[in-house]
Amino acid sequence: MSLNLQPNFNETGKRYFRAFTPGDDFYEALIDTHRDLSDEQSAMVNAKLVLLLANHVGDIAVLREAMQIARQDI
Repeated sequence: MSLNLQPNFNETGKRYFRAFTPGDDFYEALIDTHRDLSDEQSAMVNAKLVLLLANHVGDIAVLREAMQIARQDI
């Protein structure tokens, strides 16, 4: 499996009329997750989210590729 860099957001059972809408839904949920948190709490939520999603992906090669891409230009 290789890292998918194409938009891939969806919600089962929900019909979208524009390709960007599912990404907007995710962004809104992410912002809501961080609402009213301190910077430290927000950083902890991000760390937990990364670990949860990494566990879900499970493929170490894909995770290494994602980490490498995330570091580019930083």
